[in-house]
Amino acid sequence: MDKAFAIFDMDGTLVDSMDYWRGLAREYLARQGLAPSPELLERIKPMTMTQSAELFIRTFGLSGTPQTLAGEMNAMIEAHYRGDIPLKEGVALYLDRLRRDGVRMCVASATALPLMKACLDRLGVLDYFDFLLSCEEVGWGKDRPDVYHEAARRLGASPGEIAVYEDALGAAKTAKMAGYYVVAVYDGGTQPWEELKKLADEAIDNWKEET
Repeated sequence: MDKAFAIFDMDGTLVDSMDYWRGLAREYLARQGLAPSPELLERIKPMTMTQSAELFIRTFGLSGTPQTLAGEMNAMIEAHYRGDIPLKEGVALYLDRLRRDGVRMCVASATALPLMKACLDRLGVLDYFDFLLSCEEVGWGKDRPDVYHEAARRLGASPGEIAVYEDALGAAKTAKMAGYYVVAVYDGGTQPWEELKKLADEAIDNWKEET
């Protein structure tokens, strides 16, 4: 990667949190006596928590507003971000190398800003980033490029100058179509890896091998 700027996804890219998120949807819906399909779990991955709540209401006829459901789910996942979600092995060394090379970095994630900050601070990597940006702040998930464009604006760079690190195919497609240099990151086989690698400009199978 030879770009001067980098936008990192967090969940599944920097930290091993996707099992917690998949478990969150199952746990939350189980409390309502419901079970999500694999298709639903895949569909919500690039969504904000509020968008996921809207989908649950439409799909299952749950009572409450998207905001109240999102608040309940947020409370359930917060303990994991503050307590036990781990950094992927090799990430800290990779970030350190980029910083030494003068790369300016930020995080753009569908996760709420307080949870991002708490997690990355606990894991000791928060200071590598100029800022953190949540999809909640721009009002759209990564099915649209708004969060990448806002991150680019804050970095003072154009899409062609920025590498976007993503583990999700849908988000990677969005970034690629918007003109960003895409780095695919492997996350335990939960994504169609060969398709993601084909789409991307560069691929990381294992962070440890990049340091």
